[in-house]
Amino acid sequence: MLQRDAMMSVDDVINILDRLDTSGVCVWLDGGWVVDALLGRQTRHHRDLDVVIDRQDLVRAQAALEPLGFRHATGARPGLPARLVLRDARGRQLDFHPVVFDAAGDGWQELGDGTWGRYPAVGLAGGGTIAGRPVRCITPELQLQHHLGHESDAIDRHGMRLLAERF
Repeated sequence: MLQRDAMMSVDDVINILDRLDTSGVCVWLDGGWVVDALLGRQTRHHRDLDVVIDRQDLVRAQAALEPLGFRHATGARPGLPARLVLRDARGRQLDFHPVVFDAAGDGWQELGDGTWGRYPAVGLAGGGTIAGRPVRCITPELQLQHHLGHESDAIDRHGMRLLAERF
């Protein structure tokens, strides 16, 4: 039975990132876990793990995570091309933000409505730690920029405040 309220633990994140690294799949943390990685400590509980990934690596990433029970959640919206969602039987969720890289190293996420979101190369140069493990991240500046122009909830505002205070 699928548990919709499953949390993504630190151990889950490390296990997933290790699997992806072993498979040669490069990802950058995004979303809530990027706040924690940039700060070097867990600030809250997380329902999912958001990562930026080269769109060409999606199949390899799915294959790497299949042994952990993660499967394509075909009903998730938005879906591809904007986002690939994987879930396991416990309800843990991964949100892949697939990008296409241009000659300048900028990643472009097809949003599905004819528009594209930009991950500038400089914004993919971040780094942090999860339980002491080094991880690739989007930068604090890019995380803040991605939260401008749309309504944020209390959890997002708290994370942005923590980043602004630190950086």
